[in-house]
Amino acid sequence: MKNPIEMLKEIKNLLGVELSEEVQEAQTEIVLAQLKLENGTILEADDFIEGKDVFILTEDERVALPKGEYELEDGRILEVLEDGVINSVKAAEEKEKEAPMEEEQMDETQYPTREEFDALKEMVMAIKEELGGYGNKDEEEDMQEAELKEELSKPAAAPIKHSPEASVSNEKKILFAQKRGETTLDRVLSKINQIKK
Repeated sequence: MKNPIEMLKEIKNLLGVELSEEVQEAQTEIVLAQLKLENGTILEADDFIEGKDVFILTEDERVALPKGEYELEDGRILEVLEDGVINSVKAAEEKEKEAPMEEEQMDETQYPTREEFDALKEMVMAIKEELGGYGNKDEEEDMQEAELKEELSKPAAAPIKHSPEASVSNEKKILFAQKRGETTLDRVLSKINQIKK
């Protein structure tokens, strides 16, 4: 993206017109502040304070910095709530101070000690034994598991064996219409059968 002053110079050269003194005075170059993020990305702004515009500097152009929190190379945190506008720049110490406070909030009095836990475990085991013979249930469960394993180890069905040599000796011939009266066609066919023999 070109600077407006450079654009005016190009227009002047095309038209052959001299720039006025006001434009030439405005031609003084504005120096912008640059900072690097932790990952090496270069940021550019008039000044890195609240309310100023901030951009990501690329080879071709400047892109407005998206909203979010960014860690600068020197450890400070840059916070952007609106695309391209700085909300605040926090020192690295503020971030470190917040983390220990979270650790202090953990209250160890809410958790039982090892001795208290063991005593509670023994009480629960005693109640289980009183209510239903806790030891007998283990034996019953072991027996049920053994029966289940035995049942599952049996084959589901008897195996089928292929025997191609077996022959069927009880062949039945089915005769149709034995008591039917003889027709002309039947007589002709029976005579043909007798000739072939």
